[in-house]
Amino acid sequence: MAWRQEIFTQSLPEVHSSVHVPTSAGFFRTLKAYLGPGLMVAVGYMDPGNWATDIAGGAQFGYKLLSVVMISNLFAILLQHLSLKLGIATERDLAQACRDHYSRPVGLGLWVLAEIAIAATDLAEVIGSAIALNLLFGMPLAVGISVTAVDVLLLLWLQNKGFHMIEIIVAGLIFMILACFAYELIVSKPEVSAIFGGLIPRAEVVTNPKMLYIAIGILGATVMPHNLYLHSSIVQTRDYPRTEVGKTQAIKFATIDSSVSLLLAFFINAAILILAAAAFHFSGNQQVADITDAHRLLDPLLGVQLASTIFAVALLASGQNSTLTGTLAGQIVMEGFLNLRLKPWVRRLITRLIAIVPALIVAIIYGEKGTTELLVLSQVILSLQLSFAVVPLVQFTSDRLKMGRFVNPGWVRYLSWAVAGLIIGLNVYLLVETVLG
Repeated sequence: MAWRQEIFTQSLPEVHSSVHVPTSAGFFRTLKAYLGPGLMVAVGYMDPGNWATDIAGGAQFGYKLLSVVMISNLFAILLQHLSLKLGIATERDLAQACRDHYSRPVGLGLWVLAEIAIAATDLAEVIGSAIALNLLFGMPLAVGISVTAVDVLLLLWLQNKGFHMIEIIVAGLIFMILACFAYELIVSKPEVSAIFGGLIPRAEVVTNPKMLYIAIGILGATVMPHNLYLHSSIVQTRDYPRTEVGKTQAIKFATIDSSVSLLLAFFINAAILILAAAAFHFSGNQQVADITDAHRLLDPLLGVQLASTIFAVALLASGQNSTLTGTLAGQIVMEGFLNLRLKPWVRRLITRLIAIVPALIVAIIYGEKGTTELLVLSQVILSLQLSFAVVPLVQFTSDRLKMGRFVNPGWVRYLSWAVAGLIIGLNVYLLVETVLG
């Protein structure tokens, strides 16, 4: 028996199969219909949490952690491929698959862990957006954190305009971030040969405890649990034939969409780390470890106008983009695990309040330094939660009874379990070091 129970409802039923896919069209016209979900997933790989870990890594260790960003991105490409394949082949998102496979206590446990991951993600979005508002308009952090609750209305308005409208907004914000960092790289004039050298993995990353801590944070900030739930659902918004031939085509084009989008995310993450290395590490400012300090020092260190402003604009775009996809992931997780539907504004408000309350308390008591540390901590929490999404994903996609002809081939199965094992091992190490420390 493949599943313990049958499907109750479609994933995101209000937008399921709502995006038209042309039949008998050429390669590029068909690909165009599938473009969108990959960019929405890529948002999670360039959210404000990534900025904190990338800035800390670049400022302290120069280009040495670029290899970690690259390897994390390769992990992401593999895991997002498995996620979209699960959604298309089984017509279940990852949350529904967990509910339909595991016993109810196990399913509820995984749901709680997924909600913690989404709360940590939302915490990063809240703090990142508040910091950006502070840098651009001088808005106090506590006020900025409160203002982020208003984005509930923005999301509701966008959802009423159709799923493709959300994808267009997300794509526009991503290319705005891309343009901002292209400018930052040009003016920071990094050493190209040193960048390529940084892409080569080195043993020091594992043997240096400080470097390893940031490396695990980069992994947690890059491969995000909520994205695995999100991707397995939103690929089903395409109106492809639910046949073997239709699913084969959908997996092919969705994988192209996902892989190209994640390469864009890699460029942005690498650009943040390279900018931090070029501007801070090699100028004697290795102590820079937060977004506010980075913003303050960019103009004087790079010797150009607008570098700091463009940095803050990209941060705000990143925070707002992550808000849209984080909300959808929250809806998918709750509906998938519990088969419980809430009004979108209620679900959004609950998720946002879980993030706003601790962020507000820390901002009032500890100020900028406290919120920055909370931002980095949120990425470590995400890293710890990652195993509980990755293991079920690899397990399901490696099961022939569940996947049929779309089951992982041998080499993908072994590689996927190796990645899952590495993630678990790093998380155990992080947990032990945190407790002993």
